[in-house]
Formats: sequence, C-alpha cells, structure tokens
Amino acid sequence: MTLILSGTDGLSDIDGSAATPAIRGTNTNTGVYFSSPGVVGVSAGGVEVGRFNSTGFVGASVQSGVASAGSGTTIPFTGIPSWVKQITMMLSDISSNGSSQWLVQLGTSGGYEVTGYTSVTTAVGSSSGSTNQTAGYGIRSASATHGMSGSLIISLLGSNTWVAQGIFTGTGAGSGFSYLTSGTKTLSGTLTQIRLNTVNGTDAFDAGTINILYQ
Repeated sequence: MTLILSGTDGLSDIDGSAATPAIRGTNTNTGVYFSSPGVVGVSAGGVEVGRFNSTGFVGASVQSGVASAGSGTTIPFTGIPSWVKQITMMLSDISSNGSSQWLVQLGTSGGYEVTGYTSVTTAVGSSSGSTNQTAGYGIRSASATHGMSGSLIISLLGSNTWVAQGIFTGTGAGSGFSYLTSGTKTLSGTLTQIRLNTVNGTDAFDAGTINILYQ
C-alpha cells in the first residue's frame, strides 16, 4: 500500500508496504519529513536542521549552498543553528585581488567577533613562514594571483570555545605550497554565523567557490 501526500510543507510520500515497511519523504520546505525508516527529519526553509529517531537526536549534515566568491570583501554564512558542534569551511580556487592575508571569523547574534583569537598560519614548501593572527583564524595568502583550495574544520570544545584546524593547497602563484592553519577562540555567546574576510578588510574576493557544512 502506498499513500501519497502532496504539498510544499511536510511529507511527500509514505510507503506502507507490509513487506518492506518504510517511511520516506523529501525536504521541500519548512516542516517535518521522514528521511529513512525510523528517522524523522526537521526542515526549515528547505534546509535540514535535525534528525531524530526513537532514542533522540542523531545529528545532521547540512550544506548551506555553494557560493561564488564574487567581488565582495567578505563572504558570510548566517543562520547557523544553535545545536551545531562542528563546521567545515571548504574552498576551491578562491583568490582575492590583493596580497592581504585571509581570516575566518566567528559571530554570535550580537555580530562578528574580531578579537581574542589565537591562531597561526604556516606556509610549507620551498620556503616556509608563519604568521600569528588574533582577529580570526588565519589563512595565508601572498598575492593577487594566489589561489587556495582546501578546508578548515572548526569544532566546539565546550563553553562557546571553538578550535580550528585546516590544510590548504596553493594554486596559481601559490602552487607547490601547502598552508596549515590552527587556532582557538572563545565566543561571548552561541555561534550563529561565520565569514571569510581579509586582514585589511578592503581586498575583494574575485574567483573560486566556497561552501560550509555543519553538523
């Protein structure tokens, strides 16, 4: 037996077959849906925000949507749910139009926090160098023709303290180098947003794609 429910909110189909009992659905808008047998999902605005089974919360992995670097001086991701414990920021051939190094900054409902980070970014290749950053988690970039691909993983240690580790591969002028990032930051409240910025705040990102995944 198959029962079909249609609409933009909630369930899209229920398969009640006695041989293979299952409940399945699609995340089309705000509401509750069933993603697999015994697992209930909750969506908001077409984005999954949680999964639950008979024992409670079982987690979620959500992509905010791939964004082009465009021509802005900052690339923000907002609306991060309060239950998130880990965020991965992924870069593919991101570059900017200047030589200012990059920062990943965290924010709360009160805005982005631009002080209090302990971070080191290191270039490893034919020559090496390190830079300390206190305004964000640093990502080393050397020139306007310097691209970057890789990911930064930011995890909640507890009490609004977030620790970061990342590795990137240089492209263009940065080819032949690997770039390491690590750091820690204690926020004044619950994390709700994250952005990629530059140290000088005026260099603009001009190529590549970026995304975040949180869980």
